[in-house]
Amino acid sequence: MAKQNFSDRGRISRLIVIGVIVIVVLFILASTFVFIPPQTSAVVISLLAPNGYRRQPLQSGLHVIVPLVEHLETYSIARQTYTMSSNPGEGQMEDDDSIRARTKDGQEVFIDASVIYSIDPAKVIDLHINWQNRFEDGVVRPAARGIIRDVASQYGVEEIVSSKRSELEQMITSQMAQKLAESDLVLFDFILRDIHFSEEYAAAVEQKQIAEQQAQQADLVIEQKKAEAEQARQVAQGVADAAVIAAKGDAEARLIQAQAEAQANLLISQSITPALIQYQYVLKLAPGVDTIFVPSGNQFILPLPTTP
Repeated sequence: MAKQNFSDRGRISRLIVIGVIVIVVLFILASTFVFIPPQTSAVVISLLAPNGYRRQPLQSGLHVIVPLVEHLETYSIARQTYTMSSNPGEGQMEDDDSIRARTKDGQEVFIDASVIYSIDPAKVIDLHINWQNRFEDGVVRPAARGIIRDVASQYGVEEIVSSKRSELEQMITSQMAQKLAESDLVLFDFILRDIHFSEEYAAAVEQKQIAEQQAQQADLVIEQKKAEAEQARQVAQGVADAAVIAAKGDAEARLIQAQAEAQANLLISQSITPALIQYQYVLKLAPGVDTIFVPSGNQFILPLPTTP
């Protein structure tokens, strides 16, 4: 009986040893073959390497490492967005995280912005050495806030909100790209989301806009009055021109009539003869007179015309 118990304990021990061996083998296999997900790069921390890490990072796919003496530190190389906003919960910070800046003319502005960037896949090892997973708080955030403040201080407040906003955004983008590249990061885009002001300046801007609108309205009224005056002047000028034309027409008509009368009188005066005068005289006599008797020895006036 004791011999049988000893045999059972030996069998159980062998099963335990086999189980441990299987677990170790599975662990070794699992530790040997590693899969790197897409958009991910891995730094191999190795006790076998002189510097403590392999010189080349592992990109997405299946790879082999040495168990127990090597392990991975993975980094996403996908595009990431870091947002600084005044709206709670919109950015990485829960509270107001907008950038407060002073303009060239001393006005205080608050800027909301987003930085779209990624880790440079070719420089993952350098990033790991210098920053590990602290690059967002150690590089992206302070670089963006510092550059935005510095560039904003080179413009007046009116330029920032109107004519030079695009230029401001381009200058920030250029400096951000250079700064991130120095820390093994790649800038894809910088977005100037919003620019807002203190309550005092916003009230002053509103008052200025109201004054400008009132001035524009006054200018409109003045132009309207000028237009009405010009219209009245043109009407009066038209009436005056019409009167001049009418008067000129009357004068010319009278002149023509006078010239015609003068011409007629000239013709009449040229056509009057003694015989005509006698004839007209006789015509003025009674219509029934056919014969005129004159005293003996007097001159005969005019022979009567023959009647048909």
